[in-house]
Amino acid sequence: MKILIVYATRHGCTEKCALELKNGFKKETEILNLKKVRNINLDNYDNIIIGGSIHIGKIQKKVKQFCLKNLDLLKTKRIGLFICCMAEGEEADSEFKRAFPEELIQHATATGIFGGEFNFEKMNFIERAMIKKIAKVDKSVFKVNKESITKFIQQINENVV
Repeated sequence: MKILIVYATRHGCTEKCALELKNGFKKETEILNLKKVRNINLDNYDNIIIGGSIHIGKIQKKVKQFCLKNLDLLKTKRIGLFICCMAEGEEADSEFKRAFPEELIQHATATGIFGGEFNFEKMNFIERAMIKKIAKVDKSVFKVNKESITKFIQQINENVV
């Protein structure tokens, strides 16, 4: 059966990663932005990848809602989970653990922390000001980890049905 990638993004980084994932999978893959669709029929998929971006330590609300609403059904599928964030190390691990329900993380066959980006061109004035103050960054930064994406793709391709 096909693979479904569902995600939410604020400035486009998670969408870029979802497209890169799609291109690396061996099976037919569909991508859906949770901000653009309401009802998703998960019955047509045995393999579901869920991803989102982290802002101020939290995953996109649409991703959290999707996971909680579909938790029982998702636990009957092969699941991959990923986040895009600028944090690294233990902080990134903590953000990942807060992003998804614990039982979904335990059920996942693949997990990934892909890095992220600060895209000043897509941010509003307040977002840019916050990033400048908190992260001490005053221009766009792209820190997506291609190796992490490649490893995730390999894990999914090994476990996909």
